[in-house]
Amino acid sequence: MRTDAPSFLAQVMTIVRRDLLRERRSGEVLWVTLPFGAIALLLVPLAIGTDAPTLQRIGPGMFWVIVMLFGVLIAIRQTNAGTQAQRDMVALTGLDPAAIFVGSTTASFMLLLVFETILGIVTIVLYDITPTGWVALPTVLVLAAAGLALLSTLAASIVSTGRSATALVPLLVAPLSVPLLLGATQAWEALRLGRSSLPWVLLMAIVGLLLAVVGVLSARPLQETA
Repeated sequence: MRTDAPSFLAQVMTIVRRDLLRERRSGEVLWVTLPFGAIALLLVPLAIGTDAPTLQRIGPGMFWVIVMLFGVLIAIRQTNAGTQAQRDMVALTGLDPAAIFVGSTTASFMLLLVFETILGIVTIVLYDITPTGWVALPTVLVLAAAGLALLSTLAASIVSTGRSATALVPLLVAPLSVPLLLGATQAWEALRLGRSSLPWVLLMAIVGLLLAVVGVLSARPLQETA
């Protein structure tokens, strides 16, 4: 029997385009969150002075802390992006809840990756860091962005029906992002010292895989209880 139902990939791309269009119209991530993240990185050298060895030592850690903290703001943006009526309308269109989850995660991942890249350049300039491990470093950035996007989307889905969603998302994301923060900082440190970063990269990959499985499997039950 022939069906005109869009494929899973087409549904995912529809959600990605929707979320990126929202960001283009609002500019909350790239024109508000990103400048504040850069300012946060700038305040540390101003506070502790221009001691180059100290700045080089704390720079990577500050970068990842800012990425994780401001990544929570992206989760809050995602939670508040649509009203309950809009979410009900999306559900009535018959889109696969798993496709909605994957699409929202993909859009957040793309925004986070841009956020990480620009902040990374700012960190290198402000903290006078000599990047090492160019081959493995992009993998760490991608895994961190993917893990945080998955975690943020899942947390936003869980609390989307509650009145205190905005307050609950940071409380859910911040503690659960600890394995990602630990893996990212330790992987960067291992690259800086010329050691293998594989154990930490695997930790981030496993966390991301678990979040992806949980998010896809829980998408439909969460939508039905919304």
